[in-house]
This record gives sequence, structure tokens and C-alpha cells, in this order.
Amino acid sequence: MTHAIRFHKTGGPEVLVWEEVKLGRPGAGEARIRHTAVGLNFVDIYNRSGLYPIQLPSGLGGEGAGVVEEVGPGVTDLKPGDRVAYGAAPLGAYAEERLIPADRLLKLPDGIDDKTAAAMMLKGLTVQYLIRQTYRVKSGDTILLHAAAGGVGLILGQWAKHLGATVIGTVGSDEKAKLAKAHGCAHTIVYSREDFVKRVEEITEGKKVPVVYDSVGKDTFLKSLDCLAPLGVAALFGQSSGSVEPLNLGLLAQKGSLFVTRPTLNTYAAKHENLVAMAKELFEVVLSGAVKIEVHQTYPLKDVARAHADLAARKTTGSTVLLV
Repeated sequence: MTHAIRFHKTGGPEVLVWEEVKLGRPGAGEARIRHTAVGLNFVDIYNRSGLYPIQLPSGLGGEGAGVVEEVGPGVTDLKPGDRVAYGAAPLGAYAEERLIPADRLLKLPDGIDDKTAAAMMLKGLTVQYLIRQTYRVKSGDTILLHAAAGGVGLILGQWAKHLGATVIGTVGSDEKAKLAKAHGCAHTIVYSREDFVKRVEEITEGKKVPVVYDSVGKDTFLKSLDCLAPLGVAALFGQSSGSVEPLNLGLLAQKGSLFVTRPTLNTYAAKHENLVAMAKELFEVVLSGAVKIEVHQTYPLKDVARAHADLAARKTTGSTVLLV
């Protein structure tokens, strides 16, 4: 028997319970892994609250790191003892051990420890598809990034700067502005007291930006469109402030033949070969030191309800890891 965090109904952090669970042996194409560290992400709150409906009862969490204990029939590229991590997998990371499709697991390079891996896989792979695929950031670009002091934001700011881009980051406080500047942002905008549309116009001398990366949603999205240059791309990859209202597509014409996309990691990483290629790029920028992964908070896995409450209250910065 092993233990996992489960929930039987949607709601606040209090619905998360620590339960004993029975794991069988891995089936065809599966592996059994023992977690050492698990990542915390805003999407976990969406799943727990019911914003993203899932079948209940359910486990939670899509990002973790640990060690392979056993592999099922047909698994040839993993063996017991391998250090692995994942960030694009079925829910169930909030557990001491789990069964998982082996094609979702990525072998960890020696230079990346488990805690770092648990903090970077989902967020780092998200950054990879956003800045290398959704819109391919290039040297000389000036881009706008909301929630620049969040887990994705701190990685994206560093990686985009490494590519030669100028990053404008919006944040909620002066403390978060300092953090964002230390992680790649050339300019920061404290949105609680500054009009970010006006500031983007000033910073870019009226040219605006080719892409906005928006994980905030309701509170920022329409203004994000106003920051885009003609033919610009609005990449809405989250909605921490709530869902965006239905959009009159005529606005996209009026504002300069704009593009809007609502991408997800699961789509970009659906094929194993794509997932491996994305992870290779991520591992390279982390191992080179171009992107530093900093775990700012840790909680015991059993205390994940408290971690959820702190994340929702914006008390956290950067990456949070649950230790098993």
C-alpha cells in the first residue's frame, strides 16, 4: 500500500485528502515510479475547483520527479533505478508512488536534481512551446509577459532574454518587479498602479509588440490585444483571474488583423517524439545556466492544501515543490 492525495468532490483546498491506495504492477507500456518531489501548478487549482472538469474521485498533479521501481511489458527504454521526471502526464502526481504511461517519462540528466526537475518540467515545457513554437521568439523582438514573477514567467523571462529578446513583464508588486528583473525582464510594470497598455506604448515608442503571453485571462486579455502590433499573436495559456468573455472576432480585424490562440501543453507534447525534443531544448538551457530554476517554497506533500491556499492568494513566487 502507498499514499496519495485524492479528492472526491470539487471545491476549495479542504477537499484534498491523504488516502491509502493500492497499486498493482505496471501493465503494458507502463512504469511504476516512486516520487521524490512533485510540482505545484495553477492548473491543479483549476482541476480541484471544477473549472476544468474531471472524473471524480481523482488524484491531482501533472508534474513530478523520482525513480523507476518497475516497468511493464513492452517498455524497453527505461529500467528500475532510472531517474525520471515528467510534466505532460495524466493526473496523479500528488502521490508517494504511481503507475504512469512510460512514454510520458523523461530520463533526467545528471546535472539536474529531483527537486529542480519537479519545479521545471510542466512550466519549462510550457515555456518551450510558447516561445519556440506558438510564436518563435527571435533576437530583437520586444515581447509582453503577464505574471512575470510566476513559475512560468521566471523561466520565460530568462529564456527569452537568452534568445536576444527584450521582455516587458507585468507584476503585482514592487517585490515581484525586482524578482522579474532579476530573471530576464528589461522592463516591469506594476499593473495595480500603472496602465500596462500605455506603458507598452511608451517603452516600444508606439510600435507595440508582436506577441503577448497571457496566463491571467479575464482581467488582462482585452487590454493585451491593445498591446499588439498588426498581425500580432495573443497567446492565452491560463486564466488565473477567471475565464475570458466570448470574443467578438471583429475586434481582431479592427485592432490589426490579430491572431489569438489558446494553446495547451498536452496538445504540443501529445506525441512522444515531440515531448522528447521539447525536453531536450529545456534541459540544454538549464544545464548551460542560461535559465536558472529556483524553488522558492517547499511543503510536505501531506500539506498540499496549505500550498494551494498560498498559491491562490498570490503569496508564492516562482516555483513551489511538494516533498514526498
